[in-house]
Amino acid sequence: MTPKKTALYTVHEQLGASFTDFGGWDMPLKYTNDVEEHKTVRNAAGLFDLSHMGEFRVKGADAGAYLDYVLLSNMSILKVGKAKYSLLLNEDGGVIDDLITYRLADDEFLVVPNAANVDVDFEAFQERLGDFDVTLTNETADTSLVAVQGPAAEAILLDMAPDSPETITSMGYYAAAPVLFGNIQTLVARTGYTGEDGFEIYVPNQDAEALWNLAATRGEAHGALPAGLAARDSLRLEAGMPLYGHELGLDIAPAEAGMGKLVEIALTKKTADFVGKEAVAAQAENAPARTLIGLKAQGKRPARAGSKIVDEAGNSIGEITSGIPSPTLGYPIALALMNTEHAHQGTTVNVDIRGKAAPFDIVPTPFYQREK
Repeated sequence: MTPKKTALYTVHEQLGASFTDFGGWDMPLKYTNDVEEHKTVRNAAGLFDLSHMGEFRVKGADAGAYLDYVLLSNMSILKVGKAKYSLLLNEDGGVIDDLITYRLADDEFLVVPNAANVDVDFEAFQERLGDFDVTLTNETADTSLVAVQGPAAEAILLDMAPDSPETITSMGYYAAAPVLFGNIQTLVARTGYTGEDGFEIYVPNQDAEALWNLAATRGEAHGALPAGLAARDSLRLEAGMPLYGHELGLDIAPAEAGMGKLVEIALTKKTADFVGKEAVAAQAENAPARTLIGLKAQGKRPARAGSKIVDEAGNSIGEITSGIPSPTLGYPIALALMNTEHAHQGTTVNVDIRGKAAPFDIVPTPFYQREK
């Protein structure tokens, strides 16, 4: 199938972007140099087109109760203007997707799934409507998402919306509010996928180019650059954030992926029934067979997704889920799913990289944390 194009595709072409098919969308991989874009986000700010992400609007008297049933976490207790990260599970406790939900009003929520999972997620949401008094709308095709991420992000937004300084500066992490940029009405959220401070701005497609140009113009004085998906991936990995299809999936139990706390809260504090409850309750009776770990290379050879972690006899005891040479830290890092009995921080394991054993140390994650 021909990849879909975002409302900002022509802008990226004019900027000389290299494109890649991601989740069925033709997305900018990089503009000039992905390492430079990565470092710019860490030191100033990056401007991202994330319009491939999905948007579902859930509205009605039972909106909170419906989402309690659909998702692992308790959404009915979420305050208006706040956001929560959660998981969409199947009956077997497998992870269909990880997503963020914003409460916009007492009876209205915006749910943001991953690009590649939009159709599957929406089908699951539809199947779970039952008798709940809600309307469910897929607004993905009509909505664009522009992110400004990095230590200069707040200053850039203040320059973009000089009439809304208090809304922007008082906005906490995982919060959202309407913001007017000139005559462009948006929803601004203080969320992101880079490990830096930053904002994600939801805007109708027809206003996306004007918003992007405003952010680029105001961002230039703060050293901001457009950044592609390559930088976004290396940034999220340094921050220890999972990527669906790598650290999360139908064949990975939530507890194996480091989501055991979300499961524990759901089983002990959530009174409502939810899809997958019996399965994750059964999983919780035993320690997970695998554990998601962080790895730091002793040498310079990076491990890539699919590389095996092996014991002294050459037997597989784990597998790399994501790996890069870290631009910020200066050495290769990786996330891996490893047999729990071997997953001890401070120990050294061997990764098979093209037939040769490379030593990696098991270390805590995230690999990188910004200064608050």
